[in-house]
Amino acid sequence: MVDVRMLPAGEDNEIALTLDELAREGARRMIAAALRAEADEYVERFSDELDEDGHRLVVRNGRARERRVTVGSGTLPVRAPRVNDQRVDEETGERQRFSSKILPAYARRSPKVTEVLPILYLRGLSTGDFRPALEGLLGEDASGLSSSTISRLCKEWEAHHERFRKRLLSFSRYAYLFVDGVHVSVRLGEDDKLCLLVVIGVREDGTKELLAVEDGYRESKDSWAGVLRDLKRRGLNEPKLVIGDGALGTWAALRDVFPGAGEQRCWVHKTANVLDCLPKRLQPRAKGLLHEIVEAPTRRDAKLALEVFREEFGAKYPKALSKLDDDWKPLTAFYDFPAEHWRHLRTTNPIESSFATVKLRTRVTKGAGSKAAALAMAYKLLDAAQERWRRFNGHELIADVLNGATFKDGVKVTDDEAATQDERVAA
Repeated sequence: MVDVRMLPAGEDNEIALTLDELAREGARRMIAAALRAEADEYVERFSDELDEDGHRLVVRNGRARERRVTVGSGTLPVRAPRVNDQRVDEETGERQRFSSKILPAYARRSPKVTEVLPILYLRGLSTGDFRPALEGLLGEDASGLSSSTISRLCKEWEAHHERFRKRLLSFSRYAYLFVDGVHVSVRLGEDDKLCLLVVIGVREDGTKELLAVEDGYRESKDSWAGVLRDLKRRGLNEPKLVIGDGALGTWAALRDVFPGAGEQRCWVHKTANVLDCLPKRLQPRAKGLLHEIVEAPTRRDAKLALEVFREEFGAKYPKALSKLDDDWKPLTAFYDFPAEHWRHLRTTNPIESSFATVKLRTRVTKGAGSKAAALAMAYKLLDAAQERWRRFNGHELIADVLNGATFKDGVKVTDDEAATQDERVAA
């Protein structure tokens, strides 16, 4: 095996160039083979459909003109196969057409490349810098990445976000909401920082759905109230539980707009806040105890684990303990919901993980950015991430939650058990 580090600089560069060329040639051949297979499958599917003279109505028809397509391995020349489809739709009278799902008509870049663009913008890259920044990776003739194209995409994404903000929400019921404020300090200048207020809902079928991406002032009560009222005006039902961090404005607004909704604090945020109150040498032990609390099988077991934490850290580090005591009820609200849902309900991870690819809390990159553009880019980032969000475990139980079923320590309580509990409370 040749150690590239031991070769002269010229040979090293030559091998690197060869690797890039091999990667691009391999990608080009794979795309060509996939396009041929797709076209052949389409033709074969309708091979039995013949015209009056016994000729096939669907046949291959050469190849289209070459176009350059930008994918993750670079910009490649591609000639897609053409299909001559003579079939006519009996209802509409229109000619049928073959449309490639792998390479749609007029496509010039892969969806993965498109997803990179909002990330780069939020990191502070101006529209004029996109092409030179990506030329080294995607080739000097990176298709569809000129500054004018990027500017046009920005405008399109702003229009998409505006339509998203106006859509009706009364067609689905939402059991849970995840809410979080994501602070963006890029491209807007020192005095014009942006806080994204993000809301994700969980539908009755267990699917997570992006509901809001708005700007707000430091997660204030008024900002959150405006977002929640707008969602309610567009048909959002009162959720059974809302999951978020400890920002006071969020919860004050929730009590005004959806007073019947339960509150669940995010354990990831809370763990970080507690550990910040302890010296580093004690943090591994404290983190283990916090894990025992949050993973406890019942609310009573969680309380017992809290007392262990109190015995070890309460006397010397009362601030760490107070962060748990003050929010104990909203920290353990998940026990009143199906155990299958607990892993989802204890954290705002759907929002946090979606922004993990871009560190928004970075130093300001000064530039002529706008709030509308930053909002649109953040919306596109989350919209693309939706496809990767996990469906809720135990999604069949969400209907029970929406219909008001009672759960104790994650287990559904029968009507007789619920009546007995009510009698005990009354006594």
